[in-house]
Amino acid sequence: MKQLFALLIMALLLISCTREQEKPVQPVATEKSLVEELKEQTIKNPNDAEAWYHLADMYERSEQFREEVEALNKVIAIKPNKGYTYVKLATAYNRLGQYQDAIRNFVIALKYFPKNPLIYNNLAVSYGKIGRINDEITSLEKAIALRPNYATARYNLGVALLKKGKRDEALKQYEKLKTIDETTAVTLKKEIDGARK
Repeated sequence: MKQLFALLIMALLLISCTREQEKPVQPVATEKSLVEELKEQTIKNPNDAEAWYHLADMYERSEQFREEVEALNKVIAIKPNKGYTYVKLATAYNRLGQYQDAIRNFVIALKYFPKNPLIYNNLAVSYGKIGRINDEITSLEKAIALRPNYATARYNLGVALLKKGKRDEALKQYEKLKTIDETTAVTLKKEIDGARK
């Protein structure tokens, strides 16, 4: 009886799977059509912050960072308290090489997310790009204080310390990094060894 019941269940499953496969497949909308749809939505309702935000996301995916910045600035004009918008805006500015704008927006983002180690790490990268090494180090130390096992921040801190000529301190970061992420530690060691030459 149990075997007959099990066979009946399997037959029903096979039939349902067969019927499932017979359904026509709906075409997936392309990113271009989504962008066009979002553009139309922002034209119809220029105060639709969500539409602008999603449009910015589409621009980011297609690496159109100038357009992304424009869309994110629209979001901020409509909803200035949408904290994550500042993170995305700062990241877009970083990609455009506009590091002062990136720094300004990462600092604003930290008002909304003061315990986010990723923001501190990315802020540090921006500081490093314009030669503000002390600020870079301070931001990385904050990132690590918030997440001690944050391998990328430890690596970045090691590199920043090397820029200041603090090889021994960079080696300490390497030693700590070996216990967290061996691959990243090896990369930092190469940087340290290269700085010696």
